[in-house]
Amino acid sequence: MKLPNSLVNTSTASTTKPSKRGAGKRRRDGSSFRLADEVRYIQQRAADHDGRIVTIAQLVLFSTETGDAWLLDPSDQLAARLARDGDPEPIHIEENDTTFAIGWKGRYRIEAEAFIYADRKTGRVTTMLGYPTHKLVQIA
Repeated sequence: MKLPNSLVNTSTASTTKPSKRGAGKRRRDGSSFRLADEVRYIQQRAADHDGRIVTIAQLVLFSTETGDAWLLDPSDQLAARLARDGDPEPIHIEENDTTFAIGWKGRYRIEAEAFIYADRKTGRVTTMLGYPTHKLVQIA
């Protein structure tokens, strides 16, 4: 459920997807996870400059070899940076056993090899290259 005039989404954690694990990616069903734990996991991967992609319910978390990490909601093209150059960035998350709310910081889009992020607060638009855009498009 979207809150009016807000970039905060509340989602149920009961959506399930098949569990699939492999090098550089993992898929979690939405029934048994804590979003904050997954955020810390992907921030640690970014700190180690380890590229990973994690999908949970409708969300995608990914880290890059350059030390960046992001949380995405592909259905609404919402984004929050979780790490930059290996350093964690703050993120507002509220969660309980069945729902969570995320303080989204902006929106994103993918154009070919470019990951384009528009910051809600500053209005600044940034284009990043070298992200796993082809994989992110496949997941969405």
